[in-house]
Amino acid sequence: MVLSRFWLAIFISSIAFVVFSFFTGNSYTTDFILNGQKDDAILISEKYINQVPAFIKDSIAKAPEKTMVINRDTLNADTTYVYKSGTIKIFSGKQKADGLLPTCKSTLLDTIIPLIAYLAFFCGLMQLLIDSGASEKLAKKLSPVFTKIFPSVPKNHESISYMTLNFAANFLGLDSAATPFGLKAMQSLQELNTDKDKASDAQIMFLCLHAAGLTLIPTSIIGYRAAEHAANPADVMLPCIITSFIGTIAAFLIVGIRQRINFKSASLVLALITLIAAIAGLLFYINRLDIIGKNFFTSNLSGLMLISIIAFTLIFSFVNEKKFAAKDTTVFDAFVTGANNGLQTGVKIFPYVLGMMVAISFFRNSGLFEIISNGISFMFSNIGVSKDITNSLPVAMLRPFSSGGSRGFMIDAMKTFHPDSFTGRLSCIFQCSAETTFYVIAVYFGSINVKNTRYTLGTMLLVDLICVFAAIFVASWFF
Repeated sequence: MVLSRFWLAIFISSIAFVVFSFFTGNSYTTDFILNGQKDDAILISEKYINQVPAFIKDSIAKAPEKTMVINRDTLNADTTYVYKSGTIKIFSGKQKADGLLPTCKSTLLDTIIPLIAYLAFFCGLMQLLIDSGASEKLAKKLSPVFTKIFPSVPKNHESISYMTLNFAANFLGLDSAATPFGLKAMQSLQELNTDKDKASDAQIMFLCLHAAGLTLIPTSIIGYRAAEHAANPADVMLPCIITSFIGTIAAFLIVGIRQRINFKSASLVLALITLIAAIAGLLFYINRLDIIGKNFFTSNLSGLMLISIIAFTLIFSFVNEKKFAAKDTTVFDAFVTGANNGLQTGVKIFPYVLGMMVAISFFRNSGLFEIISNGISFMFSNIGVSKDITNSLPVAMLRPFSSGGSRGFMIDAMKTFHPDSFTGRLSCIFQCSAETTFYVIAVYFGSINVKNTRYTLGTMLLVDLICVFAAIFVASWFF
């Protein structure tokens, strides 16, 4: 219900703002909102050639393509004058996101189709884990801890192994693997849910922990920093880990208090201490490496771990081939069955993702997001917050809505202020410290047709806010 109302609020307020801007003359056309593409120049006016300044008229006459570009500035978009059929069209500024129709197309081609491919492959692997008995063994090993965090989940339940794989994939920055594991976990938890239209406590806890995004190797962030010629692309790795860990603990405490989890459980405390010790030990090892060593280690660890998971699954399935024969199937046929289930899941979640992506596109292109973002930055600057921080806030504000949009702001911050500036580094920490909240809720709850998400959205947004303050504190401490 909360998500539905928020979605309606974004859509209706954006449409109202577009109509208001058009009839008050603040925007010249609405076509870009429907058909424009990201980074396209926006048409702001059209004039007859005798209505423009003489120097522009003369320049257009001399230009071979009857086009003139002025106001070249590294900080501001160029203004372009295009002469055609007796009039001059004036373009200025860049479109923030794809319009409605291109968003519909890109959601299918660039988001859903790749997601379906990932789902098909990894769901096929998960079917092998189930049929070979590997998931059952993993669930038995981890049940003492998971039954404390998820009291409603029975011991040795298969969802425990799926959640473990999801957390592990997130931990290693393997987004393509994390989503299929997570969706399988939600489907498994839905089997235990007595009210199919309403999110269960276990589903809320899992999704909030997943969205907190505890990441050990922020591979993509390091790659973007390297592309922008940062002196040490991996220097934000430790701040990213600390910030995402704070977010994960915050999510666990907030949801745990709401669900009356027993925080004094010995197995739970031991698991937390083990996790902290593992992170600290790995960070100690990484900090001893030189720049080349860090880059080599961070770029290969995630890939090697994924290969290891795939290899283990296949080898374990081969060794336990008799279990497949007992179920009147083969290893390959079991993989195909799982892949087919993954494909069906991908098709099922498409409408949920489409609805959310189009609303966000409208929100950004309407200009409403920019006004809100600028207003918040202005407010923070007036209460003494450093400009280095306010310049990076758009990344933090857009992150819950759009990973691609916030990534664009992050790259722009590095280009504008330099990747080794405080703004450039803080933008990177914002980007890797949390998940795309609205996308995650739409995909995960959409896959199991849950209508009432209860307090999930509010909790995830609160965790996002905590991550913002944690990122600022950690970045100030390190840089």
